Amino acid sequence: MNFFEQQAAARRGSGRLVLLFALAVAGIVLVVDLVTLVFTGSWGATGLVTLATLAVIGLGSLYRIASLRGGGAVVAAQMGGSFVPEDTRDPSLRRLRNVVEEISIASGVPVPKLFVLEQEAGINAFAAGYGPADAAVAVTRGALDRLNRDELQGVIAHEFSHVLNGDMRLNIRLIGLLFGILMLSLIGQRVLLYGRLGRSRDTTPILLAAGVAMLVGSIGVFFGRMIKAGVSRQREYLADASAVQFTRQTSGLAGALKKIGGLHEGSKLQDKADAEEVSHMLFGSGASLSGMFATHPPLVERIRRLEPAFDARQLEQLQARWRAAPPDGLAEDVALGLAARDAVPGGPPPLPPASPRTGQPPPLPAADARIVVTPPMVAGQVATPGQDDYHRAHEVAESLDPQVRELARQREVVVPLLLGLVLDGDAAVATRQRSEILARCGEAVADQAFELHRQYLASLHPALRLPLASLAFPALRQRPRPELEVFLDTIEAMVHTDGRVSVFEYCLSRLLQVQVREALDPSRHIRFGRNKATGVRQEFATLLAVMAQTGHPDAPMEAQRAYLAGLQRVLPRDHLAYAPPAEGVQALDAVWAPLDALAPPAKQVLVEALVEAASHDRRVSVAEAELLRTVCAVLHCPLPPMLEHAS
Repeated sequence: MNFFEQQAAARRGSGRLVLLFALAVAGIVLVVDLVTLVFTGSWGATGLVTLATLAVIGLGSLYRIASLRGGGAVVAAQMGGSFVPEDTRDPSLRRLRNVVEEISIASGVPVPKLFVLEQEAGINAFAAGYGPADAAVAVTRGALDRLNRDELQGVIAHEFSHVLNGDMRLNIRLIGLLFGILMLSLIGQRVLLYGRLGRSRDTTPILLAAGVAMLVGSIGVFFGRMIKAGVSRQREYLADASAVQFTRQTSGLAGALKKIGGLHEGSKLQDKADAEEVSHMLFGSGASLSGMFATHPPLVERIRRLEPAFDARQLEQLQARWRAAPPDGLAEDVALGLAARDAVPGGPPPLPPASPRTGQPPPLPAADARIVVTPPMVAGQVATPGQDDYHRAHEVAESLDPQVRELARQREVVVPLLLGLVLDGDAAVATRQRSEILARCGEAVADQAFELHRQYLASLHPALRLPLASLAFPALRQRPRPELEVFLDTIEAMVHTDGRVSVFEYCLSRLLQVQVREALDPSRHIRFGRNKATGVRQEFATLLAVMAQTGHPDAPMEAQRAYLAGLQRVLPRDHLAYAPPAEGVQALDAVWAPLDALAPPAKQVLVEALVEAASHDRRVSVAEAELLRTVCAVLHCPLPPMLEHAS
């Protein structure tokens, strides 16, 4: 099942979830109404009780969901997570950040916020948020201490699959809906508690009603947890499979699961109440839930899906071995030759690896390289990195000047760094851009942007520009909201200074606009689309025309043929004439909202049509590849880098 099929399945799953909970609520209301009618014999009283029950459940759910409007960081903070600074020099935290950054580049999504549950010795992790732009990934201290780099990769890749497959929105809905049902039981408990203190004949009906509410609410929670567990188990199998595809091997993820089974702490969380509420979001079972309430498949079964020959008795051997000497993840990195990847610049040199890895990915392509692709290949890559994507992501990250990579992690520098990335090579245009920075951000920021451009950015490989922006996003997201608004305004002004907007300028400014806006107000922007392709014919035509024009700026006949090839794939019965927009790539501003509202299958056809247009001449330029990745990112179907196909 590819990304678009997974998205469609997630949307259907979300709909079924709402239906099941609606049935559960209807059952609760029916039971409460029957009890009320038996004891009062009044239909009026029964109607009032119905409204009160629905109000308690509905308002409770809305309250809990509203409390999580801030996105993944709110969930992580409520769980006691400590934020991991972008420029941390702690070896274990730096390793975590490097792993997350590499997977982000490989998957084509923004780098999420990172948190550590410092008080948790068990091995666990979770991803939370409404979408990739506001996602947060949290890991326990036990995961950092006990897992080696490959195992940590497997766990993080598992969590990224939840980000990409739309599971996070589903998980937040689960939290809210269950809390609403739980509210009924909690109110009943409180009324009974305080009612007993002043018990009299007049309070008996109230106490009876409270008892009924508590009982019925508990039954509702019982069935709600069953629903949650059933949904969660299937998503966990999918996430395990996606993690294997991400990291190209099973040993990392399997090793992490074995350590959960072999260590005394396992994956348990100390705070049982929090663990139960977010159990469906965790990498491993955070609470002692079994049978119908188990949110995760059996541990041995998960391992066997990765290693079919695995014998459960191996866990007993591991338990005996680790009882005296628990594993040390960082020490294992040294033994496996993985420590050098995460050396802290300016810090002590890493210990020499015991068995260095062999085999290097190919170098970055030339700036004018063209990429060989096919529509099904690219559509299959969306949010589903191939075997070389992760390796390539590591190479892209390592190709960046270490100093530049460090600058991208610093909150005080990230704004001038990104502004410097937009500075034009023409001195006259750059001077006008400086005026725009001065007017909005001040002289210090302008000077710093120009200096960074001179030192590092003017000679930056074109294939590294968007990855650098992705690495800088976490630090940018930490700036105050008013400053971010000014920054976005400045970027737009700089891009339009000379009256021309290049493909790169548009791609960078659009990605920043979308990702920052979604990070600021996550719950407002992330939705499952439902519309069909026939309703956005003109938007399709505009997007295809821009892509064709980008690939053949000086060959209008070739551009027309490319356009028609893409149109034939997405709208075979239409005859929309090729009409390249006079405003060029800026014409895309009008297409994003309607296209993002498309259902996942329609988005797949759109991506395939774009690739058909871009590859009509059997090659895709770097500019076309940048535009294609931007389109996919804006439409929430992220595309990994395609550099490994460069020739």
